[in-house]
Amino acid sequence: MPKKRSPAAVKKSSPVADRVRWQAGTMVYPAPAALVSCGNRDTGFNLITVAWTGNVCSAPAQCYISVRPERYSYRLIKETGEFAINLTTAALVRAVDWCGVKSGRDFDKFKECNLTAQPAFSIGAPVVAESPLAIECRVKQIIPLGAHDMFLAEVVALNAAGKLLDREQSFDLASAQPLVYLHGKYYALGRPVGYFGFSVAKKKRVKS
Repeated sequence: MPKKRSPAAVKKSSPVADRVRWQAGTMVYPAPAALVSCGNRDTGFNLITVAWTGNVCSAPAQCYISVRPERYSYRLIKETGEFAINLTTAALVRAVDWCGVKSGRDFDKFKECNLTAQPAFSIGAPVVAESPLAIECRVKQIIPLGAHDMFLAEVVALNAAGKLLDREQSFDLASAQPLVYLHGKYYALGRPVGYFGFSVAKKKRVKS
């Protein structure tokens, strides 16, 4: 006859015994580490790093970005009603981080990061030529949420790097080493390649 487990043993083996309650917060990770390009030739171009972005509908194709109203890019996107979500790669990790901690009020981010502002197919905002895929968007609605406002947008064109298309015109995004953001760090194919703010952190002096 099998022995009965003690209450302590039952509690230890319970699937909820090791759960810890945290304060409510944003924890849907990993998130895309995207460079959003905005503005036009009249307003000037800018880049902003965004992790709060994703798909919301497939037909018609729609996506979103959420931006704090105090960000420089917020005004550009609101005025022009357009932006492009540029997916990024491990090779772009420094630019992604730098564009997230510096402001377009003070810097030409394309110039500072050696990125190319390439004309888009369907919008006035540029795309990042070094990005494997740029999603050209036109704003449909601005939804105030709290700390961020959501720009709900229609996808008007996909702007893909030709070198990632095979003979059947299938898009091989995986080979580009897509970059994602995971709770303060950047990852490409499962390995960390940086951390938030590393591009502007002061180097520690080694004591002799």
